[in-house]
Amino acid sequence: MAGAVLGAAGLAWWLLSEAERRRLQPRQQRVLRLSRLSEGGDADGFAESSSLSNSGEKELHDKVHELNQAIDDVRRQLESMGSR
Repeated sequence: MAGAVLGAAGLAWWLLSEAERRRLQPRQQRVLRLSRLSEGGDADGFAESSSLSNSGEKELHDKVHELNQAIDDVRRQLESMGSR
């Protein structure tokens, strides 16, 4: 009886983890593609303009670019504070 309960619990855990992985996979692929684009490379062999045809993805790419610039600004400020 205990083995059946443990087996059912294990199966339920596995099914839930697979569902979560499948739910997150498209978002992870978008983030990876956008990070490659922000580094200057092509994602999956497509040109940047064709891969960002969706306006939502374009806005996200712009936000990522703005955040990267802000991070660089803060890094420069911290470096200048450290050299004083």
